[in-house]
Amino acid sequence: MALIVTKYGSLLLRAMGQTLLLALCGLFFACILGMIFGLLSVLKNRACNVIARIFVDVIRGVPMIVLAYFVFFGVPYFFNNMVGVSFNLSALQAGTICLALNCGAYMAEIIRAGIQSVDKGQMEAARSLGLPYWRAMVRVVLPQAIRTMIPSIINQFIITLKDTSILSVIGFPELVNTAKNVQANTFMSFQTWGIVGIMYLIVITILSVVAKRLERRLNRGR
Repeated sequence: MALIVTKYGSLLLRAMGQTLLLALCGLFFACILGMIFGLLSVLKNRACNVIARIFVDVIRGVPMIVLAYFVFFGVPYFFNNMVGVSFNLSALQAGTICLALNCGAYMAEIIRAGIQSVDKGQMEAARSLGLPYWRAMVRVVLPQAIRTMIPSIINQFIITLKDTSILSVIGFPELVNTAKNVQANTFMSFQTWGIVGIMYLIVITILSVVAKRLERRLNRGR
């Protein structure tokens, strides 16, 4: 284990940095997608509700590894061979899209539940004061909903961080992919994966503590 830490420690730390970068990029775009489809799901419009439901059900119904292969290999193949347009995605771009879609479907449900947790009287009161629907949503409903959503969003980030390990199949140099190379060079499976497990455990424990503290603080502030 000491050999791996001294010789490959910096490499594994860089890989963890890549893992965090990928998770953050995925979560950023997932929040945008989640907000769009979360709002569509609470509108009093049947077509918008159906669109949001289809997105959530389709993405959540497809395994992450299949989505990764589809985005990284399938989408470029479609454009290059069927459309006739030169198009390629880097592993980072494909990984970000894959995580954004997968996490975005769950974020949409978090946002929908957060908005629906706000008393309907808040929207009715805002509308009675003359605020348009979208302004009432942005200024009155969403600020209250976000308070309840923050712990769930952090938990979703933890899940997304662990899901980055699946993207080793498309060659992104995240922690698991790098650990495979270290294992191949050292033939030390137990030590290599033990170190990787500890690294994940440290980061996820820190995020879990942050989530719990935020939740307690928000509950006290109500």
